Amino acid sequence: MKRRTQSIKFMIYIMTMVSPLLGCKSVVILPRIKYNQYEYGKSFSYNKDTLKIKLENPLHCPLRVWFFSSDELTQKEFDKIIPITLNSGSDTVLTLVNIQKKVEQIRFSSRLGDLSKRIDTIRLDLPFLKNKKFKILQENNTNFTHNSEWSMYALDFDLKTNDTICSATDGFVVGVVDKYKYSGKGSEWKPYSNYLTIYEPTSGFFTQYVHLVENGSLVKIGDKVNRGQKIALSGNTGQSTEEHLHFSSLVPVNNEDGLMSVPIEFVGGIKAVKLKKGDVLKK
Repeated sequence: MKRRTQSIKFMIYIMTMVSPLLGCKSVVILPRIKYNQYEYGKSFSYNKDTLKIKLENPLHCPLRVWFFSSDELTQKEFDKIIPITLNSGSDTVLTLVNIQKKVEQIRFSSRLGDLSKRIDTIRLDLPFLKNKKFKILQENNTNFTHNSEWSMYALDFDLKTNDTICSATDGFVVGVVDKYKYSGKGSEWKPYSNYLTIYEPTSGFFTQYVHLVENGSLVKIGDKVNRGQKIALSGNTGQSTEEHLHFSSLVPVNNEDGLMSVPIEFVGGIKAVKLKKGDVLKK
């Protein structure tokens, strides 16, 4: 009995010592839901040997669409025509004949932009309010997150949570995600950032504003925006270790993300490739 009492006391002592350590760091698990930045129409019907696929693009930008079948012969027919590029606000019906095996399921995938469109260089506004100044936290082509095609020419500004983000261009909102709340350092957090995507139709450029606070979008899909317009609130969501705005300009390419970051030049001749961590920019 005495030995049992001593064991219980020892266990209580260990729990007392460990509990504060556990309590000082909460464990945040990855979100269960993945949100898409936009939706588009996709449906199909099969009758005898004829397959019809209907695609609808509601966005104010071109959209590339792929479709996939588990049947090898059917996929070979798909490969002859994909990707299908839909113009802004357009739809189409594709008719494929001599499809011998009944099609019961099709997997769809899409990417923004038209590879055939000529991209014209434009100067961008700084993505924050006038008379404000912010420091560069991470420059072009650096670790830990500006080292891929998608992010090589991005800039991180030290906006704090709920600081106002402004559009760097005129254009249309073609992507919105603002339902996430948390962040983490690992790459597994990359799909869980809140962000906006805006398309500038004359030049063909896309701009993205990433790590928004939960419910931080001030605009919605389809909205027309102007340079300098308030569009979102900054935060710290997705793959991020501190509150900030990740800003980039992108063009369509044929890669996994569908977009590739390109060098930015701001109004006033400020070239982002020359900026370094710690530099301060004022609008």
